[in-house]
Amino acid sequence: MDKKYTRLKLACYSGNLSMSVVGNLPPLLFLTFRSMYGISYSLLGLLILISFFTQLIIDLAFSFFSHRFNISKTVKSMPYLTGVGLLIYAVWPVLFPQDVYAGLVIGTIVFSASAGLGEVLLSPVFASIPCKEPDREMSKLHSVYAWGTVGVVIISTLFLLAFGTDNWQFITALFIVIPIFGIVMYNGVEIPDIGTPEKASGVLKLLKNKGLWLCVAAIFLGGAAECTMAQWSSSYLEQAFGIVKVWGDIFGVALFAVMLGLGRTLYSKYGKSIERVLLLCSVGTTLCYLTASIATVPLIGLIACALTGFCTSMLWPGSLVMASDRFPQGGVFIYAMMASGGDLGASVAPQLVGIITDIAIANPYIIELASSFSVAPEELGIKLGMLIGMMFPLISIPLFFRVWRKSS
Repeated sequence: MDKKYTRLKLACYSGNLSMSVVGNLPPLLFLTFRSMYGISYSLLGLLILISFFTQLIIDLAFSFFSHRFNISKTVKSMPYLTGVGLLIYAVWPVLFPQDVYAGLVIGTIVFSASAGLGEVLLSPVFASIPCKEPDREMSKLHSVYAWGTVGVVIISTLFLLAFGTDNWQFITALFIVIPIFGIVMYNGVEIPDIGTPEKASGVLKLLKNKGLWLCVAAIFLGGAAECTMAQWSSSYLEQAFGIVKVWGDIFGVALFAVMLGLGRTLYSKYGKSIERVLLLCSVGTTLCYLTASIATVPLIGLIACALTGFCTSMLWPGSLVMASDRFPQGGVFIYAMMASGGDLGASVAPQLVGIITDIAIANPYIIELASSFSVAPEELGIKLGMLIGMMFPLISIPLFFRVWRKSS
């Protein structure tokens, strides 16, 4: 492979690693922010909403106006935004201790903008690199995010355990090394032309295609299934089985990410027939959620959480492959629409599970039912939340069955 493409691939990999940092490090620090700065749970939850809202704005902007952007310059701006956002996150509380939350909001907006750009642009840029097996290469790109998540969770958790939560700024600053590497790799590299609709009318024509909305629905459900377990597995293990948070993070979030990365890595080496894989993944994910929601043995619950990572591994990248194969003329627009659908599922579904869990915990009938089973209302509530989370992969089964039948 040409040296310039090697550098470009490494730059794209660093972009997905950066996304794993900004997507997983902040939630790991939330309890630290609450204990050190007295920030409420509502305001901490608002940071997640701000992050997804920022990414969604970026997604929608590229959905309708991608032809107005200089794609090359925009792609190369991503590591700068990530680095600046993380730097603000780490330094602001030291410089302005009286207004810590404002710095967290500003840092979140800046690095979430970079993450939004990454979701829209990294996949089409990577797909433009000449290769023999584009589907497998795309899976490899997305596996980097999963393995990055494993590293972020384990390194951050062990660092905070060893050096104390008071030193959280240092681990945040350390991760700035990743976007710096991306800046170096992008320097002097030409970004291939990845194509955009020439004007808004081209966008409107694509929006009228029912097949596009089927692909968007697919990644919405896939994003919902993946991110619900990714965000709730630690709390589930803690609330349902009494596992200490630090081990819940490692055996919940990290083990989920390990299996996520394993699934994508295996597909990158041996995978074929993405439509059949998507159908099998949706069935497997549904069974994992069902097992997690009814499990009474901690080991079985842990295995269900981990296997959900394996089963959801191809739902997001596989949906991207399916969309790009069907709409090669759409370029950046297609990836932007898919990113919008995925982000919407990733934000709505975990929030819905949280709402259902809160409602269940406060419901007198659920409290009485929990008492009759000799379990805490929180345990039963989060299991009901998991059962609601199962609805997303369950709904995707007939969708992917239809896609698979048409491709056969």
